[in-house]
Amino acid sequence: MESTQRSKLIGVIDDGTNIARFAIFKVPDFEEICSHQLSITQIIPQEGWFEQNPVEILEAVRLCVVEACHRLELLDYLVQDIASIGITNQRETTVVWDKHTGEPLYNAIVWNDIRTNSTVDKVLARLPEQNHNHFRAISGLPISPYFSALKLNWLKEKVPAVRRACREKRCYAGTIDSWLLWNLTGATNGGVFATDVTNASRTLLMNIETLHWDPLLIKTFSLHVDMLPEIRSSSEIYGYMKDGCVLDGVPISAILGNQQASLVGQHCVREGQAKNTYRKGCFLLYNTGTRCVHSTHGLVTTVAYQMGQDKPVIYALEGSVAVAGVAMKWLRNNLGLLDDIPTDSEKIAGSVFSTGDVYFVPAFTGLYAPYWRKDARGIICGLTSFTTKHHIIRAALEAVCFQTRDILEAMKKDCGINLNKLHVDGIMSNNSLLMQLQADLGGIPVLKTEVCDPAALGTAMAAAQAKGIDLYNMDPDSRDRQIHITHETFLPTTTEEERNARYTKWKMAVQRSLGWAVTKKSEAMTDERYHLLASIPAGLFLLSSFMMLVFSQARQS
Repeated sequence: MESTQRSKLIGVIDDGTNIARFAIFKVPDFEEICSHQLSITQIIPQEGWFEQNPVEILEAVRLCVVEACHRLELLDYLVQDIASIGITNQRETTVVWDKHTGEPLYNAIVWNDIRTNSTVDKVLARLPEQNHNHFRAISGLPISPYFSALKLNWLKEKVPAVRRACREKRCYAGTIDSWLLWNLTGATNGGVFATDVTNASRTLLMNIETLHWDPLLIKTFSLHVDMLPEIRSSSEIYGYMKDGCVLDGVPISAILGNQQASLVGQHCVREGQAKNTYRKGCFLLYNTGTRCVHSTHGLVTTVAYQMGQDKPVIYALEGSVAVAGVAMKWLRNNLGLLDDIPTDSEKIAGSVFSTGDVYFVPAFTGLYAPYWRKDARGIICGLTSFTTKHHIIRAALEAVCFQTRDILEAMKKDCGINLNKLHVDGIMSNNSLLMQLQADLGGIPVLKTEVCDPAALGTAMAAAQAKGIDLYNMDPDSRDRQIHITHETFLPTTTEEERNARYTKWKMAVQRSLGWAVTKKSEAMTDERYHLLASIPAGLFLLSSFMMLVFSQARQS
């Protein structure tokens, strides 16, 4: 392009659960002009365990950068016009590595991994009344396998290499953003070891009000503060690319967890606005402004963003649904009820007018907000001889909507106000039937953004307005004048009486899903009990058994 036509560009590294992507946006209208993405291998060592190779993630990001920059030049833009880079990432996914060699000490444990169920039990056993909300006032979060602290505790206890590295003060630990930032800014040659407030707020280690690592939480999970990254704002220059690639010297000036980035990209930057992202799971964030609202109805308090060191911290209430798109994948892969998920789920479910009173609670790995029940498991109830796959698929779609309404109801109780509209995005939002069901079962208009990837857009905006970059003004009023986002709107078509009757049945189904997962006794415990019984003389054992039988019968009479 001619110099008079050249625009400043912003690059965004987007690491999701399944893909790594690098997108390039043009300022000030934030049009995405090119991108490249690669799939990330999902490693499943056993049921409920989900891992990824941190080196594969890093290499995929590097390849995406190179390919996207090549495409940029083919469009007659210049790579040197990329003014800054932002990072948005899957949250809670946890990485540990050796700060001297840069080698990972174990695979990254992904956010939806549930191997730490037993770790949760051990932590709860040491707390008053075994209350999983014990640390909510400090962290904003319940004690759950979802959050990074539990994953780090498991790694330190179960992986000898991690335990040794911690003992020798050479272990670095962080979420994916920290791993990428450290490597892309030099790694062992001066790499920046930092994270932002949005990602730190998902670890169960940060004080939600002071924005510092909390000594009590660190001690509770048997960790050390020197293994954790520095906490910084979401929009500032953290460091400069020093990776031997075409973008060396370009500043990295934004980090946002992907759901918070989506909140920004959806323009939900005013108190009282909310968005829901429909992907493998669902993530509903409600902007509470500078108020740090502590939920008493099962939601988590999280940092929405902080657009600079000298800017106020904006908070949000969040409800997370573990299984949304995963349920459709299960219907395809395990039951063979559909072939192409995007097309078939809408077509087949839309061929019937209702679920035939069938309810599907897809609690494959427990229930997240607002229940936080790791003992829940999936159920399909209300089946009759007339039930077909069409009803079950429609029930799976409705389950996503009901779980979203669970969160909306909890937000109403916590904040005392009714949400008047819900902004939506994510791959599943392309299902028009799902969006209409959400409007009908939630009772509020649903606004589907036309933006392809709001998380990448929000990250680009944060990177462009960082102090020292200053290509864009994040002030809500000025932004509304610069960028116009169009929406497809879905309005409720059911009566309040009808939707409430359906919701009551849903709550009945949820109750039936609870208590299915019973903690298995370890082999060590079983062996120990066997040896204890074996050491009791046979006569004494028979006598004690007889006495217990007599006592039991006496109680029954």
